[in-house]
Amino acid sequence: MNPRQRRGVILMVLAGLCAIALFFVSVNWVGSVNAKVSPLVKTYRATDAIPAYSVIEADDVETVEVPARWVSTSAAVDIKSLVGERVAFNVDEGTYLSDDMLLPRSSLNEDEREIALTVDAKTGIAGRVQTGDFVDVYAVFTNSEGTGGTSRVLVRNVRVVSVRGVETQTAGKGDSFGEEQIIPVTLALQPKAALAVTYADAFATSVRLVGLPPGVTSKNRSNEPESVSGTDLARSGGAS
Repeated sequence: MNPRQRRGVILMVLAGLCAIALFFVSVNWVGSVNAKVSPLVKTYRATDAIPAYSVIEADDVETVEVPARWVSTSAAVDIKSLVGERVAFNVDEGTYLSDDMLLPRSSLNEDEREIALTVDAKTGIAGRVQTGDFVDVYAVFTNSEGTGGTSRVLVRNVRVVSVRGVETQTAGKGDSFGEEQIIPVTLALQPKAALAVTYADAFATSVRLVGLPPGVTSKNRSNEPESVSGTDLARSGGAS
């Protein structure tokens, strides 16, 4: 074998080794990419803007496959968990939907109704009321002459369904206006009690939530008064 042939063989061997090395590098790179982007899971994206509190229809979402590592733990990966639910706020087109965007399903019994009240620090137990708590609802009514009134128990042992965050609203007395912080509280009530609370919320001087100690039920509260008037307080020495 002459020197020229020897150099050719050496170059062919080197070329083969480079090809093998390049093959293994490529395989390793492809495996690394696959590890980063697979496995793929189904998620759902809004095909159009969905207004707050709207019911999600099947046409409102489209299926998109994305790498599992890019999906949050709250991402909706089941179409059954989306269709028929309501969104809690405005959802823009193209937004990936997740469970924390949905309003929770109602836990009401067949004989219960939800009613929302707005309370402040004074009427809402200084923000201590929480979802799942039980409270009483009191109302104060004044007479037409404005010389007295009655404090009345509207309903006892009411379950708090939800408590929303603090909101600010404009309030006015006379010619002056200002802002006050309120908290929307949703209660589960019997239909008749819901009517009473609705009336009081519109016409009573004040409606208050009253916190209860643990374990208190209607069975051990028979000795508690249903209402107290200014006259009753005067007779008992509670008012001058």
